[in-house]
Amino acid sequence: MTLSGRRLLIVEDEPILRITMADALRKEGWLVDVAEDGARGWALFQTQLHEVVLSDLLMPKLDGMELLKRVKALQPDTTVVIITAHGTVDGAVEAMRLGAADFITKPFSMMQLVLRLNNVCSFKLLREQNMRLQEQLERRHSFGSMIGKSKRMREVFELIRVVADSDASVLVLGESGTGKEMVAAAIHYNSPRRSRPYIRVSCASLPESLIEAELFGYEKGAFTGASERRIGRFEAASGGTLFLDEIADLPLNFQVKLLRVLQERQIERLGSHRTIDIDVRIVSASLRPLEEEIKEGRFREDLYFRVNTVAIHLPPLRERREDVPILAQAFLDEFRRERGKPIEGFSDDVLAAFDAYPWPGNVRELRNVVERAVLFCTRPRIGLEDLPETLRVGKRSAKSTPAEPVMALQEAVQRAEMEAIRAALAATGGRRTQAAELLGVSRKTLWEKAKQYGLEE
Repeated sequence: MTLSGRRLLIVEDEPILRITMADALRKEGWLVDVAEDGARGWALFQTQLHEVVLSDLLMPKLDGMELLKRVKALQPDTTVVIITAHGTVDGAVEAMRLGAADFITKPFSMMQLVLRLNNVCSFKLLREQNMRLQEQLERRHSFGSMIGKSKRMREVFELIRVVADSDASVLVLGESGTGKEMVAAAIHYNSPRRSRPYIRVSCASLPESLIEAELFGYEKGAFTGASERRIGRFEAASGGTLFLDEIADLPLNFQVKLLRVLQERQIERLGSHRTIDIDVRIVSASLRPLEEEIKEGRFREDLYFRVNTVAIHLPPLRERREDVPILAQAFLDEFRRERGKPIEGFSDDVLAAFDAYPWPGNVRELRNVVERAVLFCTRPRIGLEDLPETLRVGKRSAKSTPAEPVMALQEAVQRAEMEAIRAALAATGGRRTQAAELLGVSRKTLWEKAKQYGLEE
């Protein structure tokens, strides 16, 4: 495990020990802050995100036990190691019960200190890696879960492999449902930052009034309702990757602030004038061509160049039809295992319907269709009758097709919603705020419905 670049706070009231520990740990690669008592340590911790706090137990103004409680209440993931004298070992044991990761007894050598910190942090890192791996597998964010044999997808896979090892900003472009988030996650989990956080932000779903608070964080009392300090997404992604999904939906006035942050690699929480250094890789995505947004005056050209060091264009499913049967079979394997249904595959009619259908919702729509089919199928193979009405049209005989097809009420309501959303987005050029006003719903509700129906475009 490398300690280089990790931030640690030493809280110790003995000056010689405090200076000696700080010098030794800086030589090991730590970014070290020091405080002479618990009150000063707590003040420093609130202004800077520390991964480890090394604190004496007995100190004036604010003792180590109270500092531990406050640190864990504010940031539960912070590792706290307690320094204790022989006569206060019982207190250190109580501190571990309250969440301390370890304690070290005075006197100790600097070699012992470094070894104990290495052991504690290595164990934490292994635990985090295991949790992230499990989450990655569950959410199908691994590179191997991106399926395709077409020439265009092989080119995408190769580009992901190349850019993953760098820190270059990546812009992922493609229609709704083509897998932009999977590409972003694949870049992160195959990069040197894989053991650090991967944070996703849907710019389309954030209310304009809360965007800055969500991304940069805020201090207690920064605005009405800010009852406690909150770390924003940039700080939460420290050392890792921040995925800005649908970046074209960011308001112009916030784009200026985002550009400054990306240029200076520093943020300020709302309600604070203290700058905080950040180390975050940016991956962005957009279903609308940003060059057109720039021409229309809706996106800043300088921000475009900042986020577009490398562009990855995802092809729509209709342009890689040879991947449809492979994807469908993969989704079938997933859902039949989940539901415990012994379904062998698809009928020839279904495969023909898949091949003829234009897939406006792309891979997401195909996945939803297969999930629905597995739910309704009661035979060894999925048939046309298990598919939605939109895929069955043109694949039934004239005899079996009623003059006026009757659909379930829920399906009729969903179709009406889809058409209304599609019309509103078309009328406003894809601008969600105006489309939501036309439909008489909130921007968040519109985003959720568009996501549900694969109509984000």
